[in-house]
Amino acid sequence: MDGVELRHLRYFLAVAEELHFGRAAARLHIAQPALTQQIQRLETLLGTKLFDRTSRTVALTPAGVVLKDRAIALLGHAERDLAEITRIGQGSQGTLYLGFVPSVLPLDPLRGVREFRELFPLVEVELVEGFTSHLMERLATGALDLAIVRDPDPQPGTVTVPLITEPYVAILPADHPLADRSAITGADLADNPLVFFPRAAGGLAHEKNLAPLRTSGRHPRIVQEATNWTIILYLVAAGFGVTVAPRSAAFTAPASARIIPLAETDATTTIYIAHREDDPRPLVRNLLDLLPNHPRGTG
Repeated sequence: MDGVELRHLRYFLAVAEELHFGRAAARLHIAQPALTQQIQRLETLLGTKLFDRTSRTVALTPAGVVLKDRAIALLGHAERDLAEITRIGQGSQGTLYLGFVPSVLPLDPLRGVREFRELFPLVEVELVEGFTSHLMERLATGALDLAIVRDPDPQPGTVTVPLITEPYVAILPADHPLADRSAITGADLADNPLVFFPRAAGGLAHEKNLAPLRTSGRHPRIVQEATNWTIILYLVAAGFGVTVAPRSAAFTAPASARIIPLAETDATTTIYIAHREDDPRPLVRNLLDLLPNHPRGTG
């Protein structure tokens, strides 16, 4: 009904529950004449009497009885809806779409996501696994809100903040002639067949990961590609070749593979949190502030 406001319903409900204009006015902290005027205004807007009033009593009319139930429901819905809007505005409710590369699973960033879920139980976190390159594309198009990626290629409109930097290690089959070494160089591995991830997963990540092998001046010979490190490590263990992997990716290596530190290289790989530079939403900021090493308030 045009002109009816939530305050009219609150005033009406106070009188309907108290059945006394004086007590209702005191409860609402307004003057009794002002309350009487607002109830009369509501009756005019609705075109019906809501109260039967005498000098001694106040009673609800049949229309007033129905409106009392409706007013309780309407005000309850309004309160819940407005509270939800407030929570969304504060970043404590809604849906957050977070991409991640599988090799970060053993590390701290996803522990920050768990803490976020505990602090903001009304936020639904949708986790999306994928290649760094694909996650960055989805972030740019708005399909993701944040992405935890490894050595991403620069992308306009996207902010990347380093979280964790770690070394690479060599992974060899247990029966490889070099498997008993305490350390190994990229040059030692350069002529071995390599099991690796495709360049499409991320150009910069691909180049950085191959750098320890290329220091010898030779071009690594990739004989088999796989879509994630777990598959790569099992292929290595099965004797398909060797690989160089981020240290955290080696946590999923089977017992039949050998993990050996790399010597004579300062090559490292870095995990970043990425988000759109024009995204000021508290929902995003709240998670960023919980991630390890993320500088609060930057963006």
